[in-house]
Amino acid sequence: MKIGELAARSGLTQSRIRFYERIGLLTAVDRRSNGYRVYPSQALAVLEVIATAQAAGFSLDEIRTLMPGDLEHWDHDALMKTLRGKVADIGRLMERLARTKARLEGLIVEIEARPDDIDCAANARRVISSLFESERAKAAS
Repeated sequence: MKIGELAARSGLTQSRIRFYERIGLLTAVDRRSNGYRVYPSQALAVLEVIATAQAAGFSLDEIRTLMPGDLEHWDHDALMKTLRGKVADIGRLMERLARTKARLEGLIVEIEARPDDIDCAANARRVISSLFESERAKAAS
């Protein structure tokens, strides 16, 4: 199949497909004498794996090391190790995001607790001062 059909069937742009080819993720490509690329049907499956892995948070380098040259010959142990590692990465990210969310929610509460007799700038100074005091207290303990 030609690149236009592959692009239409995969939902990817032709330039994205060429990029994957250039960096070695899409390797089963033939060139005709007229310079046109011809892709086997397996290329669609490869592109689906790449797109799914990227959507799951895998980098292109991770995908390159994970994906076999032939989709029929996966290294089960390497695949499972990589997938478990990504799940652990996501868990750590979720913990970090939860801490950040809690800090921001606390900041919102502090800002909304603005006394009626001070303006927003004075309130910002009050909240920032309070944050620095909290951080110093945490560091001291």
